[in-house]
Parts: sequence; structure tokens; C-alpha cells
Amino acid sequence: MDASPAPPSPRRVRRPPPLLTAGVCAAALICGCSGPGAAPSGAPARQAAPVRAPGDLEDQYQDVIRNVLPSVVQIAAGDGLGSGIVYDDKGHIVTNAHVVGSEKSFDVSVPTGEKVLKASLVSSYPEQDLAVIKLDDLPGGLKPARFGTGEVEVGQIVLAMGSPLGLSSSVTQGIVSALGRTVTESGPGGTGATLADMVQTSAAINPGNSGGALVNLDSEVIGIPTLAATEGDSAAPGIGFAIPVPMVRTVADQIIESGRVTDSGRAALDITGRTVVDDRYRPAGVAIVSVEKGGAAADAGLRAGDVITRIGDTPVTTITSLSEALAERRPGEKVEATYLRGDGKRSAEVTLGEM
Repeated sequence: MDASPAPPSPRRVRRPPPLLTAGVCAAALICGCSGPGAAPSGAPARQAAPVRAPGDLEDQYQDVIRNVLPSVVQIAAGDGLGSGIVYDDKGHIVTNAHVVGSEKSFDVSVPTGEKVLKASLVSSYPEQDLAVIKLDDLPGGLKPARFGTGEVEVGQIVLAMGSPLGLSSSVTQGIVSALGRTVTESGPGGTGATLADMVQTSAAINPGNSGGALVNLDSEVIGIPTLAATEGDSAAPGIGFAIPVPMVRTVADQIIESGRVTDSGRAALDITGRTVVDDRYRPAGVAIVSVEKGGAAADAGLRAGDVITRIGDTPVTTITSLSEALAERRPGEKVEATYLRGDGKRSAEVTLGEM
């Protein structure tokens, strides 16, 4: 059996803007349609397909852009650029943790005015790659976005809005390609987070789109574009990932209310570990370096030196695969952990803790 090619790895989409000379970037939506021709003599007549007014979809796109784009901002954090969404009328803006990085203050450009505004960090939650910043002074006409309920379907049309390559207020179009993806960030400067239940989209997501808006045709934000896929050293066009609205709301609401995330809803083993390899130098499991006293692993009898090889029915070969296995579970859930101790294989029922 031929080996399947390795899936493209996601990458972060934050980078310094390129040097641009004066120019115009334009996108055209072209719809071609033809009317039914005459049926050949003697052939049964066919009912004509309903004709859609040529401007219907274009008008719908333009309505969505008018409704949502004023709520999508550009964020300058140190030497990097990203995007954000106006979350409420108090000046809170939600974005990605990798957009804010280690910075505490930011320059924010809003589509409603040319003046650059100052903003300060409220809190960052790298584990879910989300952060909230707040404008120091509220400008007139600030418009919070409308966030959806989380109901998303494969095949629905979506628009991605943000500042790709420093080009503010840019819009791309695509569909929801898949739901429930679990992906892990990689590359320098990222959070290294493993993100579950991601929305996969074909709408183009480029460097600078991070933290922007993935929007449906009801003018509702359904996700925050966060990752674009790569294959080797090249981009994998049409494969991007967005954090779904339910998780965005969960994290942002807690940060705004408490200044930090108090209930992540994410499962943990309460260990530190490292990937180990077998005698052929292939990843073979996660060795426990230390266990947290009173944590999930310790309470189940696991200890430093044990090598975890499976969580439930999911094989564990690396730290990343362990993170992905846990990302699909909830705190308090009971799961069987298979591990090696000495020369023997063992298992234990673990009640998962919270990250």
C-alpha cells in the first residue's frame, strides 16, 4: 500500500508588512451565465432553469462588506502587523495572541477614520491563541461586529476580512471547507498552541489576516482567521483555519470580565513531558519529565519516567499528538492512558484536569 502524503502543516499568518510602492490591489467577482437555447425540432421541451439576477450575489457581498468591514481593524504590534475585530462598544478588540506577541501597547487603525489610535493589552491567552486589547480613547462611530451563534455548515459562502500583507480593509471570498479540524501551530514566534474544532475555509488567508473576521452572508462573524497551511516551504492555497465563535466568546468574555481566562474548558494531564524516539530514531511516545502534585496524572499513579503511548484509542508518539488527543476531550472526562514503565506496558484510568 502506498503511503499517504503527509498533510500540510499550518503556519501562523503574522509578519511585518512588505515595502509597497504606490499601486492598487483590486479583486473582481465575475459571474457568467447564459440563457437556455432552443430545443431541437422534435425534442421534448425542457423547463428553463430559474434565472438569478446578475447583481444578487454581488449585492449580497457588498452589503456584508458595508456591515462588517468597519468593525475590522489593523493592529501594529512592535514590528508586526495583524488584524482585530471590535468586540463591544467599550473599545475591546479581540485578536490572536500571536498578533500581540509580548507587546503591551499597540497602534490601531480603524476603517472609520485615518487617525491611528492607541490601545493596551487586557490579557493574552496563548493556549487558545486569543487575546483582547482595549482602545485607550473611543473614536466616534466605533462599530462592534455582530457575532454569530456558532452554527456553521460545510459549503456555506464566507468572506475573510483583515489586513493581509499590510493592505488594510481587504476582503477575500470562499466557502467553509470542513469543520472540527484539530491543528497545531508551528514556526518561530508562534504560541505553539494546539487548537481544536477549527473551521477550515478556502477563503484566502495571508500574512496579516490573523485576528480578522471570517463572516457569513448574514453579516455575522463565524470565526477568527488564524492559520494558513503550508506544504514544505510553499503555501498550500485554499487551506486556512479559523477559531470558531463559541471559543472566541468563551475566552473574550472571561478576559473582559476577570482580566484573564478562569475556565478554559480544555483538558490537561498536568504533566511536563518530552518526545522520545525508538532505536530507529522514530517518535515513540511522550516521556513524563514531571507531574503536578495533585494533578490528573499523579492522581492516576503516573510518575516521572513513564512514557505515554496512547490516550484512549488515540496513539501518542509526540508532544504534538498528545496535545491533539487532549484537545478533543473535556476536563473531568475519564480516559484510559497507556504507558510504558521499565520493560512493561501499563494502563491507568485518568480523570482529566483543566489546562
